[in-house]
Amino acid sequence: MPKALLVITTCPNLREAEKISKILVQKRLAACVQSSGPIKSFYRWKGKVEKAKEIQVFIKTTPKQLKSLIRQIRALHSFDLPQIISIPISGGLKGYLDWIVRETR
Repeated sequence: MPKALLVITTCPNLREAEKISKILVQKRLAACVQSSGPIKSFYRWKGKVEKAKEIQVFIKTTPKQLKSLIRQIRALHSFDLPQIISIPISGGLKGYLDWIVRETR
């Protein structure tokens, strides 16, 4: 099992991205959250191809916190079905990965 995870979501605006980011770090569900954008997203929703500007959010956490982190994002997010995907971090600077684990205890 990986020591750390990268979780990616998108938000409709910077205000929502910052609100979610701050709460995740305050509750120790994430060690670090970074956002960038706006980005352009194209997706199919309710039978139509949609285009939207979104803020991309990168969340560093651990497998132990993943379920709680997903619940918290869902509770705060304005989208009916937000993108929430988790990618195992298979390598990196050991000290940084250890820091993620310490900050999410």
